[in-house]
Amino acid sequence: MRDVLDDVYRRWSDGETVGLGTVVATFSSAPRAPGAAMVVAPDGTVAGSVSGGCVEGAVYELAQEVVAERKPVLQRYGVTDDDAFAVGLTCGGIIDIYVEHVDRASMPELGDVVASVRSGEPVAVVTVIEHEREGLVGEHMIVWPDRAEGSLGSSRMDDAVADDARGLLASGRTGTLHYGPDGQRRGEGMAVFVNSFEPPPRLLVFGAIDFAAAMARMGAYLGYQVTVCDARPVFATSSRFPDAHDVVVDWPHRYLTAEAEAGRIDQRTAIAVLTHDPKFDVPLLEVALRLDVGYVGAMGSRKTHDDRFARLRDAGITEGELERLSSPIGLDLGARTPEETAVSIAAEIIALRWGGGGKRLAELSGRIHG
Repeated sequence: MRDVLDDVYRRWSDGETVGLGTVVATFSSAPRAPGAAMVVAPDGTVAGSVSGGCVEGAVYELAQEVVAERKPVLQRYGVTDDDAFAVGLTCGGIIDIYVEHVDRASMPELGDVVASVRSGEPVAVVTVIEHEREGLVGEHMIVWPDRAEGSLGSSRMDDAVADDARGLLASGRTGTLHYGPDGQRRGEGMAVFVNSFEPPPRLLVFGAIDFAAAMARMGAYLGYQVTVCDARPVFATSSRFPDAHDVVVDWPHRYLTAEAEAGRIDQRTAIAVLTHDPKFDVPLLEVALRLDVGYVGAMGSRKTHDDRFARLRDAGITEGELERLSSPIGLDLGARTPEETAVSIAAEIIALRWGGGGKRLAELSGRIHG
């Protein structure tokens, strides 16, 4: 929806009603990802796309019907590859498109959403797209990291969905979530679409070793934009790190400094230093520990840890800055393999992000999702 947000807001501000079709789920080789949107204005003009041209005509007609009847519709398009040309979805994929009418009455919070997007504040628009009680379809809730507006129908629904929506928002992901009819985390009866207006957070992995390959896979799975950086070109290659979005050959401290100066590092950024070589990791950690990021961890044995801290103190790093360093990196899971170690590191990142203690849930009481 980000691509058409300005068009929708302009019409909304003028008191008009538009039809908005949004891709909420995809299967197989669908042409566009969840969140892709198309808006149909009262004068018949169109902005955006939901399928790259395959089913836009059908969605256009459906949007006009939805505006006329003021009743949202969840429609599936696409069949098998053998029959794809018959319905126009030439890629052979399947897409679910939710079509709704948008105006001041149906989405009074749109102005707040636009203000947040323009200011760079993370925000998610949550919409009930399926419910066994038809009257709840189309209800909206707007979720920020620290607050929420609107209601989906009950406080139980709102609490469950807001928690999960913040999880998607924190990772910059958009998608459909399923619940029981009153927001139960197990069961069927309700589906909501979470449209996140936030780019994915970054995971910077320094050190082109086998543990880094596993960490890149884990980071990509968790929704991070993953970069692997190493000064050694023979090791820092895309073929060795196929799950990384970027593989950079540069001295780690120089690369991190340049990224920070370019404004591409923020409070959600996670930094994993896997080099355990002082000529790489000490200059790098001097930079990293002075940045406002979400996580800095460094791999190494207890002996390496003690030597690293001594070198960092000699370099002028304060005790307060050292407290921000997770070293040795990860939680105590008894990990042995690179893949298990990646899980250990990811678990620590998640725990620090959400305030978890890293203990077994069976030993605790109270709410699981704080």
